[in-house]
Amino acid sequence: MNQRHIIVAAIVSLAAAFPALGITLRCPPDSVKVGNTCVDTYEASLWRIDPANVTLVRKVQTGRATLADLLAGGAIPLSLSACSAMDVFTNFPRTGNWTPVPGSNPPSPGFYAVSVACVQPSRCITWFQANQACLLSGKRLLTNREWQGAAAGTPDPGAGDDRSTTCVTTGVGPADTGSRSSCKSVWGAFDMIGNVNEWVADWADSSVSCTNWPASLGNDLSCVGGPGTTGNPGEQSGTLSLPGAFVRGGGFLDGTGAGVFAVNAGPDPSQRSPSIGFRCARTR
Repeated sequence: MNQRHIIVAAIVSLAAAFPALGITLRCPPDSVKVGNTCVDTYEASLWRIDPANVTLVRKVQTGRATLADLLAGGAIPLSLSACSAMDVFTNFPRTGNWTPVPGSNPPSPGFYAVSVACVQPSRCITWFQANQACLLSGKRLLTNREWQGAAAGTPDPGAGDDRSTTCVTTGVGPADTGSRSSCKSVWGAFDMIGNVNEWVADWADSSVSCTNWPASLGNDLSCVGGPGTTGNPGEQSGTLSLPGAFVRGGGFLDGTGAGVFAVNAGPDPSQRSPSIGFRCARTR
């Protein structure tokens, strides 16, 4: 066994001993610890960063980048509400099959998902793009189970429209990340309901109908179940046999249907919507 293997083995042994020693691993500054998962504190904003700026990219990938770092480093936020505008990013297509920026090492398309406050959450990106943006940033999409756990205790929205105190779900667009001071889970994650719907990792049969959870669970909207046909005239044949990717929490258009139990398996993974964004996580 060489020296490197000895060091690695020692680190693994020490990590295994942490629970017994009462030591808790810490999450990076951009996230909160939920069980053994570091969940981004804020909904993701997508930024275009020159891969040659290795210092800033490294800060993003280690969860230490601040808004000031991004702006000082020339990063460009992609908070687009017109979904057609995303088509200009040819090396980061809606399929998620990106091509690297020439000369980038390691290869990168130059797009990264960041968890910072006081910006618009990115939307109008597909599940495939969200998945890749998280991976490029050293993270991943939350599973449905992890999202449900991280959302615990987030105040379910009422009829109010006070963005400083409620999880507002009515408006022409989402609030800036973290600006709704009371819309925070018991774990410390902001905006998990009623801002933008959030892609999670799981897929299911595409939903063809919606209902609501019982009143005891907040009447939150639930769109799960399919495949099949709605019977609508002109419906494209076969599209309802495509998989649906879960979006969670509801968005600014969903009213009181948004909430910690709101789930929608209607969007296929290639769909883009001005009301769908995402959030990333790390496993610790």
